[in-house]
Amino acid sequence: MPRRRSDLVIPREASGEESQYTLRVPDAEYLLLQHIHELKVDSAVCTSLGRGQLAAHLAELDPSAKITCFFLDQYLADDTIDYHAGKHHKLQIVCGTDLHERKVEFAALPVTKGGEAELTREILHQMHSRLVRGGTLLTGVDNPEDTWLCHELEKIFRSIERIPERRGVIYRCVKEDELKRVRDPRCEFAFRDQGNLIKAISRPGVFSHRHLDLGSRAMLETMVVNPGDKVLDIGCGSGVIALAAVQRAAGVTAVGVDSNARAVQCVVEGAVLNSTPSVTGFLDASSKIPAPGTFDLAVGNPPYYSHYKIAEIFMQSAKKALKPGGRVMFVTKKADWFVARMGQLFKDIKVQEARTYRIVSAVQPK
Repeated sequence: MPRRRSDLVIPREASGEESQYTLRVPDAEYLLLQHIHELKVDSAVCTSLGRGQLAAHLAELDPSAKITCFFLDQYLADDTIDYHAGKHHKLQIVCGTDLHERKVEFAALPVTKGGEAELTREILHQMHSRLVRGGTLLTGVDNPEDTWLCHELEKIFRSIERIPERRGVIYRCVKEDELKRVRDPRCEFAFRDQGNLIKAISRPGVFSHRHLDLGSRAMLETMVVNPGDKVLDIGCGSGVIALAAVQRAAGVTAVGVDSNARAVQCVVEGAVLNSTPSVTGFLDASSKIPAPGTFDLAVGNPPYYSHYKIAEIFMQSAKKALKPGGRVMFVTKKADWFVARMGQLFKDIKVQEARTYRIVSAVQPK
């Protein structure tokens, strides 16, 4: 039986035995993967919409090349490292806030039409700056009628080849010179919380870029912070909850934890901006908590995708973090799963309404 167009089987070592996992290659990444038949470069950098399938393909084409696959999210990077364990010894899979500064001869960027425009634009500019003169950028989008990506490329490249495909478009671009001006899309925004003016830093790729989201506003309207509390902001984004919490009462400290490297960067920079050194950031994607069992309050706004897998990580993080009698609060649109799961781990489950959200709270058993 022939292999399906968008499936790729990658062997993985598990418990000492080789097993096979079939991974669906996202359409935009598959376009690029199918288009690159040979690669003769010393170095290349790419991103992935999946689990590094394009990077693995590049490493197979030229085992001597140094290939770097870049992720903003530690969970995706860790999962990709796991999938490719033991293969492609020169393939580097990294999580960071920005592409590495080293010059490369080739860059590849798969783009999905439903992706974040500002993040795509920023990564395009970063890839251009990392390319040597004469270096090639290959990018593809899963939209046969694309105009947006084409217009963005025209702003930074003069040499562009458009290659239409049935399921999208591929663009091959050659760098001729450095850009005279690169716009920085990071931003500073402010909001008020109980009379305090809170300033936050945000970057593309961080949840609720450029503004305070309504879920966080609902959490702030129901959250109680006591003097001396130690607060854990799980999935902190730009850190708005942590930054607000430490200004609510004397002696409050807060840790913002997130799997997104830029989110942690924003929390740290936000602490400097607000002159609140009692706020720190921690990068994690597996419910590891600094100083477990010492927190008085854990809060979070879990994403709605992943069939509650990420919400479960949030839940386990809170369970590990809280001291006996500590409080936990999660904001959600649908409370049923949270009420049921928190009932298995905590006690005194309560549900409050705030704006269009439900705040589910509980207490760590003593």
